Amino acid sequence: MSSRPSLVTGIAGQDGSYLAELLLAEGREVVGVVRPGSRERGGVAAAAGVRLIEADLRDHAALRAAIDDVGPEEVFHLAAPAFVPDSWRDPAGTVAAITGGTAVVLAAAREGGARVLVASSAEIFRGVDDWPQREDTPPAPVTPYGVAKLAAHQLVGLVRGRGLFACSIVAYNHESPRRPERYVTRTLSRGAAAVHLGLTDTVAIGDVEARRDWLHARDVVRGMVLALRHDEPGDYVLASGVARSVREFADEAFGVVGLEAAPHLRVDPDLVRGDEETVLCGDASRAEAVLGWEPEISFAALVREMVEADVHRLSGQSGA
Repeated sequence: MSSRPSLVTGIAGQDGSYLAELLLAEGREVVGVVRPGSRERGGVAAAAGVRLIEADLRDHAALRAAIDDVGPEEVFHLAAPAFVPDSWRDPAGTVAAITGGTAVVLAAAREGGARVLVASSAEIFRGVDDWPQREDTPPAPVTPYGVAKLAAHQLVGLVRGRGLFACSIVAYNHESPRRPERYVTRTLSRGAAAVHLGLTDTVAIGDVEARRDWLHARDVVRGMVLALRHDEPGDYVLASGVARSVREFADEAFGVVGLEAAPHLRVDPDLVRGDEETVLCGDASRAEAVLGWEPEISFAALVREMVEADVHRLSGQSGA
């Protein structure tokens, strides 16, 4: 085992926390990057025994200094302002954080002799007509977030051509009980739990026919580790290969607590996005062939885990 640590940016988020747990289970020293003054310092990552350091993605000098100080063997660059609609409110900040931050991480990794993995996003394919999408599908982002993620993704390819062991993971919608509540999956899992416990009668959602390729975050971070530990660097789509509608997710979630979803769903026009026509569904054939990766957690098991976790969280509020 190397004496140099693994460094994870965005460690306090959903993916970072699962990745930290996986790396710690391997016996590795893990250093996590969090935002300065972040309340997340006391979260899952800190509780797991990870050493935390502060750096803002948009403070490029501080980010570079933090990486140089750690001297990692491998870098998992997961940090990003991840809620896509918010990127319209601050396009410049989004690009500076995602694209600029990635450029800093790649430069530091190259000079420090570290392998690096960058988390890309299926949002780079948001405007594509055909599906499923693959690594060679021509990208077509339609949001500032997607544009920034595409630029970061392409930077990985450029520096890999100059000798850096760099990988990019194009991850499709991956969920868990740790997903923030503003995402539709947690809206539905928490909503099903709340209706079950008598805390509410309805759940407000957007387009129920929007389709997504959903898988568990634990499967995604396992794929990240496989990619970074492979003999050759490369880019990989990580996806389930199945497109399901929001309505199907709702039916599955309410079914966990023995209810029908339809009577409890209320469509809020303010929650309907204008870019939902594309079916974001990925083909992970390359990851399966090269890395031996495929999802291990079923859609039904994912939804059940989320709903049961929310029932547990909300039980105190209901007096149950």
